[in-house]
Amino acid sequence: MRPATAAMLGLCAMALGGCITVKAPEKPIEINLNVNVRQEVVVKLQKDAGDFISNNPELFPQ
Repeated sequence: MRPATAAMLGLCAMALGGCITVKAPEKPIEINLNVNVRQEVVVKLQKDAGDFISNNPELFPQ
């Protein structure tokens, strides 16, 4: 490699080196996960309530 080419590559690398900066964001990163857990909870509560009513018919007369 010629000295002039090496010098040009070195200058280009130094010039581009200042263009890239990495810094942490000022505000925390927020990840919003909209997970719907309500359906599973309602189904479990309905099943538990149905089992309780079936096992204790004297508490819930029809």
